[in-house]
Amino acid sequence: MPNPKILIATHNQGKIREYRHLLQDVPLELVSLDDLGITEEVAETGVTFEENAWLKAGGYAQLSGMLTLSDDSGLEVDALGGEPGIHSARYGGDTCATDGERIQLLLRNLADVPREKRTARFRCVIAICSPEGRVASVVGSVAGMIQYEPEGNEGFGYDPVFYLPSYGQTMSQIPLAAKNRISHRSDATDRALAILKRLVEAGSFPSD
Repeated sequence: MPNPKILIATHNQGKIREYRHLLQDVPLELVSLDDLGITEEVAETGVTFEENAWLKAGGYAQLSGMLTLSDDSGLEVDALGGEPGIHSARYGGDTCATDGERIQLLLRNLADVPREKRTARFRCVIAICSPEGRVASVVGSVAGMIQYEPEGNEGFGYDPVFYLPSYGQTMSQIPLAAKNRISHRSDATDRALAILKRLVEAGSFPSD
């Protein structure tokens, strides 16, 4: 019998790769929006990570008819009052089209901030929703610093400038397996695992 399917509501292949690793111990088949050919965009009109995670999970659960997992995550920099926050993926608006451009904007905005005040955290909220309604949400985070120049070729987003003091490297320099032990997404996923296992055991979604 095939494993039940769950939709990971993203087009981001880096995020899908992380989830395949993080959820490898749960008997689920992970599918992405691209796998299902879903091109509709669910508007992220919330003012918090939790609101946006629920909007995406609920919207894509309705579109797909499947149990859906969505996260909203981003970088919070203390010296910038928590920015870019929920705007992390759209930081700079139309003037920044790539991760590299968003990183350079962040570094320019922190140009006069001394090292000891460049504290930051990645935060992630995961929402799990069925076509019938909400199931659960969880929160994870990881703390670090914003360094002065990008380093490393792993990861995506702001990983190249997010420095982990305990590793002496950026999030983009450590191997994926190590990142998946300590990342904000890993922290949140650890909390979501028990929920997903219960759903599988209860046969709460179809296996076709």
